[in-house]
Amino acid sequence: MSERVSLEKTRNIGIIAHIDAGKTTTTERVLFYTGRTFRLGNVDDGTTVTDWMDQERERGITIQSAAVTCFWRGHQINIIDTPGHIDFTAEVQRSLRVLDGGVVIFDGVAGVQPQSETVWRQANRYTVPRICYVNKMDRVGADFERTIAMIRERLRANPVAVQIPLGTEESFAGAVDLVRMESVTFAGDTGTEVLRGPIPAKFVDQAERYRDALLEALAELDDHIAEKYLEGQEISEEEIVAVVRRGTVENQFVPVLCGSSLRNKGVQPLLDAVVDYLPSPLDVPPMKGIHPKTGAEIECPPSRSAHLAALIFKVQTDPYMGRLTYFRVYSGAVKAGERIYNANKEKRERVGLLVRMYADHRDSVEEIEAGDIGAVLGLKFTFTGDTLCTQGRPLLLESIVFPAPVIAVAIEPRTDADQDKLSTALQRLAEEDPTFQIKLDKDTGQTLISGMGELHLEVLVDRMLREFKVGANVGKPRVAYRETITQRVQAEGKFIRQSGGHGQYGHVLLQLEPAGRGEGFQFETRVGGGQVPAGYFKAVETGIREALDSGPVAGYQMVDVKATLIGGSYHEVDSSTMAFEIAGSIALKEGAQKAAPILLEPVMSVQVVTPEQYIGEALGDLNARGAHVLGMESTIGGQILDVTVPMAEMFGYATALRSTTQGRGTFTMEFDHYEAVPPSAAERIMLGYQR
Repeated sequence: MSERVSLEKTRNIGIIAHIDAGKTTTTERVLFYTGRTFRLGNVDDGTTVTDWMDQERERGITIQSAAVTCFWRGHQINIIDTPGHIDFTAEVQRSLRVLDGGVVIFDGVAGVQPQSETVWRQANRYTVPRICYVNKMDRVGADFERTIAMIRERLRANPVAVQIPLGTEESFAGAVDLVRMESVTFAGDTGTEVLRGPIPAKFVDQAERYRDALLEALAELDDHIAEKYLEGQEISEEEIVAVVRRGTVENQFVPVLCGSSLRNKGVQPLLDAVVDYLPSPLDVPPMKGIHPKTGAEIECPPSRSAHLAALIFKVQTDPYMGRLTYFRVYSGAVKAGERIYNANKEKRERVGLLVRMYADHRDSVEEIEAGDIGAVLGLKFTFTGDTLCTQGRPLLLESIVFPAPVIAVAIEPRTDADQDKLSTALQRLAEEDPTFQIKLDKDTGQTLISGMGELHLEVLVDRMLREFKVGANVGKPRVAYRETITQRVQAEGKFIRQSGGHGQYGHVLLQLEPAGRGEGFQFETRVGGGQVPAGYFKAVETGIREALDSGPVAGYQMVDVKATLIGGSYHEVDSSTMAFEIAGSIALKEGAQKAAPILLEPVMSVQVVTPEQYIGEALGDLNARGAHVLGMESTIGGQILDVTVPMAEMFGYATALRSTTQGRGTFTMEFDHYEAVPPSAAERIMLGYQR
């Protein structure tokens, strides 16, 4: 495992998809066919390599992204298998940030599902080139053409088939390779033998139709192919592969393949496509950082001889080895035992044991070079999103932005002995997961933990019990409300202390107004000369930000507020940074009271899939929860309902849906936006908060 291939033969890819599309099963097949494992892992049997946590094996879902390295056709492939459940979306986000390419897996029966859309948007954000793999082609209702149409319509992508299925449902035998124009089938109990031959007669017409569509897509990109295509000349396999690769790397289109990972059909051609079409670190634009002091742009070429630039994308607590920090090296190299610089914390760190990850196993290496992904033991001050570099050339890479948590529960230790262990466990889990937050409620003295959903918090509490051996009592889930203002006001903040000696003097005049929904906090200055020196502007902003943590309605965090410093005064001797911080805080609190503050609640986007006969009951239950119906469509074996519902109304919905659909309904839910709480509900929330 310590062997190192050239950069052009390196692939850093993520396996991303909706829950239950077959990510982990596909990854297990990849490990088997590349010789990393000698038996096929099964999700249902709990024998998978990448789903190694107890909770993952018990629930049959991926919770933490797992990194594995394997080799195919002389290429090194670093793979990250990511979760599909929306509660663990941070794992997908942080993985996409450091990957060069992605394999997006779709269920051949369900097509494009809600979480498929979410991960696609995340991949768009980081402009990650993708290939698509339509899985489960052996299942009843699988439809390759419909899935391609959904990719085009729902994801607004440009899918181009490079394979079509050889049969469907129980007759699915393999694929037609449209590049080589031959059939690909799989023999042996585990599908290890790949057989290539002529296309069966009944598939020839369909294959030629799809081949023409492929060549037309390539002709739009490449004049040489366009010329040959129009003149009816033969186009070689090498020419097609080269232009498909170019189109994929430039995000002009996405190649689409098909298979059935569980039946061991289609995974080896998928590996070929990863090697042939997805980019190496040399094919993507060099990462750029900025100088922490000057803001000047610094390019990070993917070269071992360049200065070090690496991004931390994950921190994990290993029960046996301690704190494990995952990173991607963009330029330079990280060597075991050397000292490196954390530009975010402005601290030097010593690199301890350097490892290449294989899920929960690890292989020790001497160095991790540019373009590679690895992990290190021994970093004390480094967290997710931090940049590692050489002290002589500090730089900051773009960090990773995570969604805000929408649900909270109170937690307390069962015994005095659990008190210290609970603090340690919470701290370690918060280091690992940026969407998990801890807050002390000043009024009740309770510790509140917040996350992305009920399952997210349930898994975290379970981990406390198993990994950290902490006994804890957990309260009922509470919604993470927010507050904002609805009117423009002016507010004054004065902090004056005279104590005989050196006093304190800070005086600010603020204009507060609502910002657009979702825009967060904005701060501007519009001060006349001599009123407040520029050196205190940052202190005023800091004081306002601190005051935003507790709103005037019910003590929830304030968002979507624009504050403009329009005036004030200072004292040449007594003014200080602290005085202006306090003055800014006073002004914000006073102004927020006058600006018609309101409560905001998280509204969730929910998609419910239910058999036709239960649609009435499911719709009635959602209406009772205050749902707003966006649309309804028929699908194989049922109806799909798209709705938005306040988060507060969705507690216990999984049980209710099982009850109304006799266990046959399923749903997915993700945060959509914040909106104002109706006045009647706001009163109840405030009463509950005061109690």
